[in-house]
Amino acid sequence: MNSRGRCFALVSVVALVTVFADAAWAQKAGGILRIQHMDTPPSASIHEEATVSVAVPFMGLFNNLVMFDQNVAKNSFESIVPDLATDWTWSGDGKALTFKLRRDVRWHDGKPFTSADVRCTFDLLLSTGKLRRNPRAAWYGNVEKVTSDGEFDVTLHLKAPQPSLLALLASGYSPVYPCHVPPTDMRRKPVGTGPFKFVELKMNEGVKLTKNTDYWKPGRPYLDGIEYTIIADRSTRMLAFTSARFDMTFPTDVSVPLLKNIRNDAPQAQCTMRATGVATNLIVNREVPPFDDPKIRRAMALTLDRQAFIDILSEGQSTMGGAMLAPPDGVWGLPPEMLKSIIGYGDVGTAREEARALMSQAGYGPEKRLKIKVSTRNIATFRDPAVILIDHLKQIYIDGELEVIDTSVYYNRVFKKDYAVALNLTGSAVDDPDVTFFEGYACGSLRNYNNYCNPEMTQLFKAQSRETDRKKRQQMVWEIDAKLQEDIARPIISNGRAAACWHPHVKGVTIQTNSIYNGWRFEDVWLDR
Repeated sequence: MNSRGRCFALVSVVALVTVFADAAWAQKAGGILRIQHMDTPPSASIHEEATVSVAVPFMGLFNNLVMFDQNVAKNSFESIVPDLATDWTWSGDGKALTFKLRRDVRWHDGKPFTSADVRCTFDLLLSTGKLRRNPRAAWYGNVEKVTSDGEFDVTLHLKAPQPSLLALLASGYSPVYPCHVPPTDMRRKPVGTGPFKFVELKMNEGVKLTKNTDYWKPGRPYLDGIEYTIIADRSTRMLAFTSARFDMTFPTDVSVPLLKNIRNDAPQAQCTMRATGVATNLIVNREVPPFDDPKIRRAMALTLDRQAFIDILSEGQSTMGGAMLAPPDGVWGLPPEMLKSIIGYGDVGTAREEARALMSQAGYGPEKRLKIKVSTRNIATFRDPAVILIDHLKQIYIDGELEVIDTSVYYNRVFKKDYAVALNLTGSAVDDPDVTFFEGYACGSLRNYNNYCNPEMTQLFKAQSRETDRKKRQQMVWEIDAKLQEDIARPIISNGRAAACWHPHVKGVTIQTNSIYNGWRFEDVWLDR
């Protein structure tokens, strides 16, 4: 390199250093981040719940072994970074994953973090009965045991290779729990290692967190705390945000129509619309008559006008799909040409003719209509599609009555299969088939709300999980997804889109674009008031 080139290079380096230094100096410490919340979380225990109402407010209390980089919008294998683990290695046969752990981490109560806490966490996840409920047990069914060689070394031993395991561990649903705090206490007074400490959870009021002044990441968090305030009515929440009562909306709360209102009423607000990784779907308890009749379940799936849902609820911006998040947002979703070939995804009129014929075979018709309750969660994102569903069911001699249930009891009822027909929103914490298939469709899984059980399909779930060739796995996933739709395993209505909004004084926010269940630790967020 000549002298001119060396001079240019030196100037460039100095400029970059200056930019990064300015960025580092720009952050301000202090202030409370005020965020809206939709409803009362059923508990504070992430490992025992399956709703974003819990994941968002309590994620900042915890750390994982690894995590998705919160400054990268799209979760992927390439964005996985160390967290409580400093590094990791796979065994040659792909059946053991070893982590080296940080030595400078303490729990919020001052006790040291060690490999024993990782072992205890997996003991909870792999056992039956130690957690009140265990939604992610299906994720880790391939983990045979967890061992440690000293206090800062831990190994997950697998029954078979599972390339996706690292992504599962990076989810916000995979925090490490402390050995010394019983699961009952984690529901109301959780203890973590994360950037924020628990203060209180009050029914119908909100959640308060305070800064962890001994956080193991130097200089983090910038915020003094976070307050989530519960406002039941969504219109009221939006007005409260546009009037600057809050710094940020609940991260999954702003629909396409509401986003237009915010941009009119608060044009300075910063908003990100993205795929949520949440599917609106019909769940039917096939153990309860008359829904034990496959003809009725098939008829209910065939009457769905998916495009009508999409047009009404999201002004055409949501996407039609199967079990996996539809492209281009998702990596594994069925291509459009395959989706259109599945019964119920084509011409609605033809599908409804078949549906009415099936209902007639089951003994129902214009003179004998089936009366049911359609249960759903008492928030707008659930109620609105439930109303449309009831209208669609009328086309096939089914009269539905809407039953709205508060979040604090809704999931208890769904987990216990204490419903007949429900309109549900089911999210996937990671855009990977291992999460979706094992959690939502495998025999005996807690979140298999429809009680779908096909042992042959479960074997196919395992086969795709072990496949290391990406193209081969992709084809296997498409075939499985198509079969799930043909089996009416859990009729998928649409893949949702929603926005999060915040005022300009909130800095450092990165909204993850393919899952609403990750990225809410807020350790890099700061306020420039």
